[in-house]
Amino acid sequence: MNKIYPSAAEALKGVVADGQTLAVGGFGLCGIPEALIEALRDTGVKNLTVISNNAGVDGFGLGKLLETRQIKKMISSYVGENKEFERQYLAGELELEFTPQGTLAEKLRAGGAGIPAFFTKTGVGTLVAEGKETREFDGETYVMERALVADIALVKAYQADHSGNLRFRYTARNFNPAAATAGKITVVEVEEVVENGALAPDDVHLPGIYVHRIVHNPNPEKRIEQRTVSPKAGD
Repeated sequence: MNKIYPSAAEALKGVVADGQTLAVGGFGLCGIPEALIEALRDTGVKNLTVISNNAGVDGFGLGKLLETRQIKKMISSYVGENKEFERQYLAGELELEFTPQGTLAEKLRAGGAGIPAFFTKTGVGTLVAEGKETREFDGETYVMERALVADIALVKAYQADHSGNLRFRYTARNFNPAAATAGKITVVEVEEVVENGALAPDDVHLPGIYVHRIVHNPNPEKRIEQRTVSPKAGD
């Protein structure tokens, strides 16, 4: 089965709608499905709930959807790089479910594995645990966290074959596999498309059974979030 679509717009056609919940891969500016995010912006869908470790930066990544007010709620771990995110949240224009980073990753992993909830010590005794069930195990208090399942997952990978088997590259893997498994429909943006059989079994990081649509983006922007340089000797 060939899952390759000719463009990001075509890959999203017929599957995105107002009010959906989306899981979006990426960490900082690494491993962001930027072409799919731009195509999503262009569809004009609104009132979205977006699950993502962070919300990009102003004018890039999910920051583009914040600028157009298409996101009503973020389920995130880190939001410190986006001034528009901060402005909307402080003004009461954006809902935020602040989630510890490891808990967020496990919520997605559990959702993809069909596990409805789990217990963790993270957040016990803090605002994170307010209104949630707690239970003692071996004398320690744990808080119950519900898993996350998304209507659509937008994912970035390095390589895909025509059946959707994926290979990620270095730290760009980050939240992408977990987001992919948690999506009812998973759309993936890749830098390289290879023939079936070209990926060695041990190089397949996510099997194609989780992937529904693929778009080829051979020249992603690959921004650097905080550029730092060392002075040359003698400067």
